[in-house]
This record gives sequence, C-alpha cells and structure tokens, in this order.
Amino acid sequence: MADQPSGCALDRVLIVGGGVAGTAMAILLRQRGVAVDLVEIDGQWTGQGAGITITGPTLRALRPLGVLDRFFDYGAGWSGGWVFNRQGELLEELHTRPLEDGTPATAGIHRADLHRLLVERCQALDTSVRLGVTVTRLQDLGGEVEATFSDGVVRRYSLAIAADGVFSKLRHSMLPDSGTPQYTGQACWRLVADMPKGMDRSMMYLGESGKIGFNPIGRGRMYMFLLEHAPTDPWRDPETQAQVLYELMDGWGGIVPEVRAGVLRNPSINYRPLKGGTVPRPWKQGRTVFVGDAVHGPTPHLASGAGMAVEDCVVLDQELQRHADLAAALQAYEDRRHGRCHFIVSTSIRLGQMEIAGADPAEHTRLMQSAIDALRQPI
Repeated sequence: MADQPSGCALDRVLIVGGGVAGTAMAILLRQRGVAVDLVEIDGQWTGQGAGITITGPTLRALRPLGVLDRFFDYGAGWSGGWVFNRQGELLEELHTRPLEDGTPATAGIHRADLHRLLVERCQALDTSVRLGVTVTRLQDLGGEVEATFSDGVVRRYSLAIAADGVFSKLRHSMLPDSGTPQYTGQACWRLVADMPKGMDRSMMYLGESGKIGFNPIGRGRMYMFLLEHAPTDPWRDPETQAQVLYELMDGWGGIVPEVRAGVLRNPSINYRPLKGGTVPRPWKQGRTVFVGDAVHGPTPHLASGAGMAVEDCVVLDQELQRHADLAAALQAYEDRRHGRCHFIVSTSIRLGQMEIAGADPAEHTRLMQSAIDALRQPI
C-alpha cells in the first residue's frame, strides 16, 4: 500500500484579516507548528458589534480551536425558544437538541468576548501579528506568493489566506468577476441590555414585515435584534439612531416595551444594512485562497456567519494536511465548502424575503428548520 501524503509543505503562511475567520485559521495552523504572519488593519484589534448567537454546528466548529473550555465563562447556553406574534401572543415553542454531548443546543455571547477568546488563543500560540497593516498586493510567483504591505514591506509566503471580510479588497482585485454583496431590503438593529426577568432562552416576535428577537449572552445580559424592512437602504445618522429604533419598537408586545423603555439611554445600538451573497467559484487564485465572509456573506437569519467562517478554516486545515499538492488541497477545500455555504446564504436571504412579504409564520419556521437540519450535517 502506498504511503499516505504527509500534507502540504508550508514554510510560512500569511493571513489577511484578524476577525473570526482569520484568528481561527491562525489558531489551527499554529497548533500544528506552521509559521503564521497575521495582519489586521485595525490598529486596536477590538471586537465590533453587539451579541452573537452560536448554534450547535458553530460550537462544533469552535471545538478544534481550544476555546470552548472558556466560552461559558462569558457566554450563555440554552435549548429551545418561543415564537410570538407582534402582540406578544405565543405562536409556538421551538424544541432544539444539542449537536454534541457536553454542549447546549444554542449559545450566545457578546461579539467582543468571542473576539477576546480567539485573540488570546492566537497569542498563547505565539502567532506573529502586525496591527494597523494590510496587504495592498499579492503576486503569485509559482512556488511562492509575494505580498506587498501597506507599510511598504514585501515578503514571500508558501500560502496566503484572505479573510478580509464581506467587502474584501483582495477579492475585488484578484477575482474581478466575483461581484459585490447585494442589499437584501432589510436592515438589522442590535443592542445589548440586561435580561428581563424570566428570560432563559430565545424569544422571537414576528410582525407583518419584520421581526424582533432576544437571545441571552451571559452574565445577566441579552442582545436584541430588530429586522427592519428598509427597501431604499437608508443611511442612519448615528446621532438619531436611538430615536429611530425607539420608534420602530412602538406597538410590539411581550417583553419589547420593557426593553424599549431603556433604548434612548442605551449606548450599544448598532445599525447595519444587510448585504450578502455567495461569490461564484473559484475561491482561489494560485497560492491565495479566500475564506469566510470574503466569499460567502449570509444575513443573520440562521445565526451562521461566524460558524460557516470557522468551518471554512477547519476544512481548509484538514485538506492542507491531507494533500501534498497545494493546488489539490485548495480545490478540495472549495469543493467541500461551496455547496453548503451557498445553500445557507441563499436560505438566509430567502428567510428575509419571506419576512418582508409577511409570509405565513409556519412556512417561515419550516424553511428555517430545514436549514438548521442541514447545518447539523457533517462538514
């Protein structure tokens, strides 16, 4: 029997972007001794945003990174949830089950806390990190890829991994036919607040053309998201965002009025128009490969953006170890990821379209459940 390939020979790997995908990829490579240079344009390298929902498949993807043992020092876990109408009347109870022993069905954490866990793990593995710097050009030289950095430094690598987000400049320059993320007709408002009494799981309120949801994120806190039908992609002045959100929450029942009472004094309000889509193949050029939101940007309807990004990194690392030939490894990564990512992205966008159209809540739930079942399948 022929010897199995020992994997790609990687002298040093460049990772562009220090978000969820970039840090996850750095951790996986450093855990097996690969030299990594990670560059992040944010000079402070801080986590942005509010709360984030972590599904069972995302917890599964995080396990190889070695951060789950500390996750629940910050975050919360639960099973199930409740779905209400706009008036606060219970429509149905959701039943969810854990994907793996020892983890809850669903979890929540502040995005800054998740970022801290990933950054601290990177640092513990002695990852080489340069902040306030990005890549302006990647040139494939056949046996290496040459990177030109924004500070004028030029270095060569065995592999470059672009994890620079949904508006990836590297993708735009290297894959010019990849298109741009499309606006979905919805905008998402988020905030963090104290949990109302009696809340211990997901709570979702469905309206005529949008919804409001609440999820625990640990240490007595929860985050709220409100999906607004905003067909013209309006710009929202940060100075008036609290007042706009306060007005959007008017007329909802359940726990919404209690949370609404504190909105005008809440400094954590975050507003983001929802743009997304799946980049057509290829997801690579020569010795450069793209991961995470840079090639598949879902809307938050399936709470899967971070999970799919980490899955990318887990699969890419597996294929780099499985194949001695780099081109074969990158092709295998793309083959494994494209179909799954495209399904989740297109389904998340479809769920938003159904909310805008005021579709039957039962139909909405059925589509969401089918996607959840797909996410639970092996990667």
